[in-house]
Amino acid sequence: MLKPTFKKKSGIRVAVVASIVAGVGAGIASAADAPDPLLDLFVKKGIVTQEEADQVKAEADAMRTNEVATMESASRWKISKGLKNIGLYGDLRVRYEDRTAEDPAGGKLDLNRLRAAVRLGLKGEAYDNFYYGMRLDTSGNPRSAWYTFGSSSSGSSYNGPYGKTTAGINVGLVYLGWQPASWLDLTVGKMPMPLYTTPMVWDSDLAPEGAAERLKYTVGEADLFANFGQFIYEDVNPTTASGGLGINGLTGQNTENVFQFAWQGGVNYHITTNISAKIGATLYKYVGMKRSTDTSGTSTSPYFGDPFVGEGTYLGPGTGTANGSSGFGTSGTLPGYRSLGFPNNQVGLDHLTVLEIPFEANFKISRLDARVFGDFAYNFEGKERAQAAANGYGVYLANQTTTPTISGFKAQTDEVKAYQIGLAVASHDNLGLVNGSTSHRHAWEARAYWQHVEQYALDPNLLDSDFFEGRGNLEGFYAALAYGLSDNVIATLRYGYATRINDKLGTGGGNQDIPQINAIHKYNLLQMDLTLRF
Repeated sequence: MLKPTFKKKSGIRVAVVASIVAGVGAGIASAADAPDPLLDLFVKKGIVTQEEADQVKAEADAMRTNEVATMESASRWKISKGLKNIGLYGDLRVRYEDRTAEDPAGGKLDLNRLRAAVRLGLKGEAYDNFYYGMRLDTSGNPRSAWYTFGSSSSGSSYNGPYGKTTAGINVGLVYLGWQPASWLDLTVGKMPMPLYTTPMVWDSDLAPEGAAERLKYTVGEADLFANFGQFIYEDVNPTTASGGLGINGLTGQNTENVFQFAWQGGVNYHITTNISAKIGATLYKYVGMKRSTDTSGTSTSPYFGDPFVGEGTYLGPGTGTANGSSGFGTSGTLPGYRSLGFPNNQVGLDHLTVLEIPFEANFKISRLDARVFGDFAYNFEGKERAQAAANGYGVYLANQTTTPTISGFKAQTDEVKAYQIGLAVASHDNLGLVNGSTSHRHAWEARAYWQHVEQYALDPNLLDSDFFEGRGNLEGFYAALAYGLSDNVIATLRYGYATRINDKLGTGGGNQDIPQINAIHKYNLLQMDLTLRF
């Protein structure tokens, strides 16, 4: 109750007025100095003087402020005083997917799946220009957070219907960053992609691990940027182990951790208010790979240090082998040419020095936002990679117990480049809706591109696992349409179709969705998603 501060004859009257004003104003969000119509009416009617009205207003404001402070104190999430802020973010997604791969003989493998994915994270700022983030995903696959409904009844680990073991809780992101100046940003950990790139080179689900440095500087209408990455690709510890100590039997181990380095520079130029163009150039290099043999112990599974071969296990007509079989699940017996799960190496990083040039042009079409985008990549060591692959395939054929009725192939030394070109059109401020990076009620985006990835152009372990199946030697088109059902819910339709580029070669890569077919001759993918962003 307010303590009377006026003359006795008007104290009760003023207290009642203050209570009425405070009660009526409690549900009204207004500035402290905004006029109060009820109090003005009391002054006009002579119920209170202007001096009394001013004091009533001050005391009523104090009552409302104390109530709000009490409510906020009771509901606030307690966080460390070392953090400036913290935010919850993520998405819930459900999907119907029809994925089909066809081999050169017309055989097919078709996946019809109902799937779901959850990504739940926290991020925020700490004091002294530090920031942080973490995210949990429902799958351990680095190129996908999705798991498949019903697979607990049919998977290798049987749990019966409606099981829970096919989805997990995995760390998708965990990083710390520091921005000591407006032009410098340093990040360590398992981080969101720090490079300007496209899904042609990097699957959008991948989160590099290691360190990254980002710099930016503006000169007139040009925003210059430079990004650098030092990513640990494979930890093979112990790097040294004597034989007989439980590491690699009596052979022991003498290895090195594998690193991927990236150096990028670029510019985003603002031509007019509504027109801009962005381009970057990135050089990728891998270090630490060692070739494996029976006795060296210098390379470990999945054998990134061995030559990439990229071929299947077909030995020719009359040999009892299928034209299109990858040999998945057999791993092979030839040290130096195999990889985990495949007789012929599908993951090798030998002879990869890749230049990537992503680009985009943003402009308006009437009231719509539009973007022409693309990417180009060239492997400077592609010729050597192709020669090593042809040699590796020849070794595989020469060491079969069944005599092959086909021969190897001449090194395809021209298959060393990749490119993508596309167009996106969206309602105002909604470019990125297809990828879930923005959402608004009744917003929409249409996006399409053509993509061509040759066998020896790119790192096969980073290619988009959806479009097109994480494989090289495929080209085709992708189209997508997204619509915002609400400010947080997006409906998305995607379709892609691809065919083999060079019929002399397989379609190299070890993606987990359809690993059984190599070469993929034709590929179709239909996806229908419903996404809740928060």
